[in-house]
Amino acid sequence: MITLNLIGIGTGNPDHLTFAAVKAMNAADLILLPRKGEEKSDLIDLRRGICAQLLTEPVKVVEYDMPRRAERQDYIGAVVDWHDAIAALWMEQIVRYLPDGGTLALLVWGDPSLYDSSLRIAGRLPGVTVRVIPGITSVQALTAAHAICLNDLAEPVLITTGRRLREEGWPEGADSVVVMLDGDCAFQTVPAEGVDIWWGAYLAMPQEAIMRGPLAVVGGDIVRRRAALREEHGWIMDIYLLRRRRG
Repeated sequence: MITLNLIGIGTGNPDHLTFAAVKAMNAADLILLPRKGEEKSDLIDLRRGICAQLLTEPVKVVEYDMPRRAERQDYIGAVVDWHDAIAALWMEQIVRYLPDGGTLALLVWGDPSLYDSSLRIAGRLPGVTVRVIPGITSVQALTAAHAICLNDLAEPVLITTGRRLREEGWPEGADSVVVMLDGDCAFQTVPAEGVDIWWGAYLAMPQEAIMRGPLAVVGGDIVRRRAALREEHGWIMDIYLLRRRRG
């Protein structure tokens, strides 16, 4: 029997891992670490560092090259094909390293439940039992960095992607909107008057950067800061909260 532990690791800071996550790592027979190319080498380095710091048992750690998602107009179809390819790679590693069964662990950014596809990919693996060890999400890391509440008093919050914000505009019925997976600063496409933004990149990492203020005032500064950080580090992970001011 194969058990797959999907372990939320927060934003890459080892302090974000729960005791349950550390126990699950050390109880694994195999941990897989994905390589995403030279331009994102920091990401695998962070995972390597977490393993080096937190593993106290002789767990086998194997790295593999992550396939790239095809850039095409059929976005959903491209993602489905990409997930199929990743599942096939995971299965190859299982057959090779756990032929008699055992426990495989994957270290998932943030939490596996929020804008991460590890659970969907795991669902493609036959005969595998999936367990989730929750982690700190980038949403929590953002509000902690700015020391703010996620929601207004008794008010809801909507979480969406940059692509949807850009294509569909401000979500109807929402005053507080968290935007993830935004590579093009989609906040530039919404009316800025009366809107505040709380933005953060590399949250809880040594290179953390945060900005806040009226969108009309700081929006351009965030665009320039983000571009400079991406150029400096070769990659960027960021998130932001938009909120309409009442009255």
